[in-house]
Amino acid sequence: MASRKQQDFTVGPIGKGMITFALPFLLSNILQALYGAVDMWVVGNFSSNIAEIRDSIVAGVNIGSQITHLVAMAVSGLTVSGTVLVGQYIGARKNKDASQTVGTMFSMLAIAAVFLTVVMIVFSEPLLHLLNTPENAMAHAKEYLIICLSGTIFIFGYNAISSIQRGMGDSVRPLYFVGIACAINVVLDLWFVKVLGWGAAGAAWATVIAQAISFIIAAIYLSRSRFIFDFRPSSFKISKEKMKMMINIGIPSSVQSIIVNISFLFLTAVVNEIGGEAAAAGVGIVGKFNSFAILPAVAMSSSVSAFAAQNIGAGLYDRAKKCVATGIAIALSLSTAILIFVQIFPESVLTFFGVGPDAVKSGVEYMRTFSVEYLFIPILFCFNGLIMGAGHTFFTLISGTVSSLFLRIPVALILGKWMGLGLTGVGLAGPAATFAGVCLAGWFLFTGRWKKDKTGIHRENEQA
Repeated sequence: MASRKQQDFTVGPIGKGMITFALPFLLSNILQALYGAVDMWVVGNFSSNIAEIRDSIVAGVNIGSQITHLVAMAVSGLTVSGTVLVGQYIGARKNKDASQTVGTMFSMLAIAAVFLTVVMIVFSEPLLHLLNTPENAMAHAKEYLIICLSGTIFIFGYNAISSIQRGMGDSVRPLYFVGIACAINVVLDLWFVKVLGWGAAGAAWATVIAQAISFIIAAIYLSRSRFIFDFRPSSFKISKEKMKMMINIGIPSSVQSIIVNISFLFLTAVVNEIGGEAAAAGVGIVGKFNSFAILPAVAMSSSVSAFAAQNIGAGLYDRAKKCVATGIAIALSLSTAILIFVQIFPESVLTFFGVGPDAVKSGVEYMRTFSVEYLFIPILFCFNGLIMGAGHTFFTLISGTVSSLFLRIPVALILGKWMGLGLTGVGLAGPAATFAGVCLAGWFLFTGRWKKDKTGIHRENEQA
């Protein structure tokens, strides 16, 4: 029987179940996206009275946050595999296996957090130079990056808890935890940056402290409730069987995320070379806005993935497939509305963050073409949600690699730099890569290859 913190997606209306799951997850991701957006807004409006200095701090925060995001994506595959395996075990009515998966994931993420923190701190400065970080933004980017890296273990821990709960069909409690973190982050951002004048460092400390408090509260709450994992020291033992399954599912997803994010870092380097601090600040703001704009697609993709994982674990493949069209319809309607808004009022998005006129001009130029991607993202994300829910993360690796390395980077170079279209050309790289991903994922689903068993997880009565 499902606990009060589990939701059974193998029965009941498909559309209602998906929307019920997706709405809290959407709100949770909106709040989580506020972390970076609030950092940018506060430093853009309160870090200095001089526009040029504000732009350099905004550029530093943007570049630093992109690198910290890359670190998070390096282990995102483990959280993806956690969602898939926990979801399939729940669907197969195997809660003991689900609990062992959770303990294994926590321990693996803790080890990865320590290793990546040390490595990234050592190589932070060379990496910032590799990205053509503007000279005036270098110090701000470095201090933001170093401080945020110190909180990597809390970021990993919170993401682990959220992925586990998604696999169980619970998207409500992660909303509570991230809501607490967001409120703390806003208060500390204003205090550290506006009142104390700490600049980029203040924004970074606010983020780290908020994430740490959120993770600790979530862990304490869940350890005292009817959660599938009891948080006892002995329960953190790494299961070789579960670790192997998580690696098989998770590594391709992590590699894909790294490649995709490296391609965006490459775009950052091109932007920095083309337009300097103003372009870095303007494009950085568009990136923060984009983290909100794609959230309907992210929420529906997660809903599709969680829905598919449970139904595949139960052997209900047709039911798993039916959720894709529903997810696309909902996400695409919202994304289209966002596209129309940014095409009509792009300046409003940029000026809200308090940057100078040169940064606004650069951001508008980039946004005009980049935002076309909002027509394709809902389709790609929902397609990939089903594919990942089925455990076929190796295919998403191939698809992400092809679209990133053979379209996003070449299009940015050819149109933006070599043909002289500047930020307009760089912006076109996003829609081109996403459209290619849609074509590849559509082919994979149409041929039925997603139905091939990748985990061997089934209900006992189906194994007879």
